[in-house]
Amino acid sequence: MTAVAKNIILIGGSAGSYPIIIQIIEALPVYFRAAIIVLIHRNARYETHMEETLTKKSGRVISQANDKEPILQNSIYFATPGYHLLVEPGYTFALDSSEPVAFSRPSIDVLFESAADVYQKDCTAFLLSGANKDGANGISHIDQMGGQTFIQSPDEALITTMPLSAIEQSETSTIYSNQEIISYFRNLT
Repeated sequence: MTAVAKNIILIGGSAGSYPIIIQIIEALPVYFRAAIIVLIHRNARYETHMEETLTKKSGRVISQANDKEPILQNSIYFATPGYHLLVEPGYTFALDSSEPVAFSRPSIDVLFESAADVYQKDCTAFLLSGANKDGANGISHIDQMGGQTFIQSPDEALITTMPLSAIEQSETSTIYSNQEIISYFRNLT
């Protein structure tokens, strides 16, 4: 049985983030101790097969997070379209259908803030390309809780609104090029 993850890596993105997310997943080692949670803004009205496509492409299981599901090591979860994804004490997920935040449900801010409250210094987050300000508050909260935050360089983001908004709010985030982001994930242990 796989153990519950005691550290978590969050990836938030919107328009323009999918290409680098594919590269991140392809770069991952066979085993890593963290759980990785990916939140891409997706409209629940449109069916996508992102998890299935990435599972086939990468040869590893990638699934949507389910309500009350334990967060396990060496696992990759995607946020379910149409629901906010939260991390609860006890290292489990919760799905919530409350109002959109920053015009988004799921909201990167909601995930980042709830994960930081539970994982604190053991929470790491990456904020990627996107066309709104979702994620900036979450990055700031993770910083305040002692976690590590990384923002995709606006010079390399396909859409810069999201990274620029987070840079304005965070004094401690590291700005990474796409290659630095890929290297981070390639070297996970």
